[in-house]
Amino acid sequence: MNILMVEDNAGDARLLREMFNEETPRHAGLTHVVCMSDAESHLAMHSVDVILLDLGLPDVQGLEAVRRACAAAPHVPLVVLTGLDDETVALDALHEGAQDYLVKGQIDARGLLRSLRYAIERKRLKEALFLEQERAQITLDCIGDGVICTDLAGNITFLNTVAERMTRWPRREAVGLPMSSVFEMLDPMSLEPFSGCAPTRGEDSEPSLTNRILIRRDGFEIPIEDCVAPIHDRAGRPTGAVVVFRDVTVARAMSLAMLHSAEHDALTGLPNRTLLSDRIEQAIVFARRHQKQVAVLFLDLDGFKQINDSLGHPIGDKLLQSVAKRLVECGRASDTVSRRGGDEFVVVLAEVAHPEDAAIGARRILSAIAAEHSIESHALFVTASIGVAIYPGDGLDAETLVKNADTAMYWAKEHGRHGYRYFNPTIDIAAVPV
Repeated sequence: MNILMVEDNAGDARLLREMFNEETPRHAGLTHVVCMSDAESHLAMHSVDVILLDLGLPDVQGLEAVRRACAAAPHVPLVVLTGLDDETVALDALHEGAQDYLVKGQIDARGLLRSLRYAIERKRLKEALFLEQERAQITLDCIGDGVICTDLAGNITFLNTVAERMTRWPRREAVGLPMSSVFEMLDPMSLEPFSGCAPTRGEDSEPSLTNRILIRRDGFEIPIEDCVAPIHDRAGRPTGAVVVFRDVTVARAMSLAMLHSAEHDALTGLPNRTLLSDRIEQAIVFARRHQKQVAVLFLDLDGFKQINDSLGHPIGDKLLQSVAKRLVECGRASDTVSRRGGDEFVVVLAEVAHPEDAAIGARRILSAIAAEHSIESHALFVTASIGVAIYPGDGLDAETLVKNADTAMYWAKEHGRHGYRYFNPTIDIAAVPV
């Protein structure tokens, strides 16, 4: 152990040296200087394990001596020496960075050595704790999730960098505020304000992920996924809570995009077969409840194959997109237009009062499709053949209605094309192409 003693009183210095020599092994060392300037010079050139500092020096006194010693050797433990009437100053020195203080006249050899060793150990533990806190702080600031901690009253005690960025609340402003003031959330279903996100009174349930909407300080709303857990002390008593949350805007957009891709045609963006069946079943439920009917129109383009073969698939694809756009424009908000595949489409007319109403929709579709399609300087013309099946007379489920509308469509093709036919159970199925 290497000690630097800063003491201008020769008698006190001699007494302390004798105590030190009495209790320390031979390999330990003691260096004595009489003023702060000499101490600073020594610390600039040599390393020491502990500083024993008198608070009344010729060139500096009191707390200023402590501050200068800490500035000269910030990582070296400091023990201060004080008189009987200066104990208040010594206590203030502890707040300035000293690890301990000794009162002159009340020191024995064993107590001196114990104080020095304890000071070294306390400084070492303090440095280790600081490094651990720094490591934890850096870790929390480097992870991609936001982290907010609260006390038992629900007031914020900590935010990491991600939480600051997501909430738009700087840590220095947020600490001490109620959680609800900084971490405002809405229920994603009801859009009602959500409270109680941080357990504070002994909630020991397993943390689980929940989806909510975070309202930033500037009012912008962000979908988040969050998890809340209580914080306990060594005795198991709750001391607060920690909330970990992440922005799921991109993940949710990707999920919606995947869902849309699974239910929609890649070329036209129209509902595919899977979504079509669901829409028909929904229309049937509504029709049954309100004593309405549902019309399913199965449509096949006339002459598309020739255009596709002669002008190429890119032109054919754009023609299909043009047809899809016109079909959507012909329908109502409650109707569904679906691409069945190839040049086949299905239109579902919901809330039909009379079967004859489907004819109005069919004629409108035939007229819209027959109009000129301008595709890359080509003036293209196609027509359509439409088969119509009506719920409940022609089927009680989506599969039956589509199948019967398909049958009626082939019957329309057999009778001249560019027209529509209602399904009729008396149709000669054997005469309809498969």
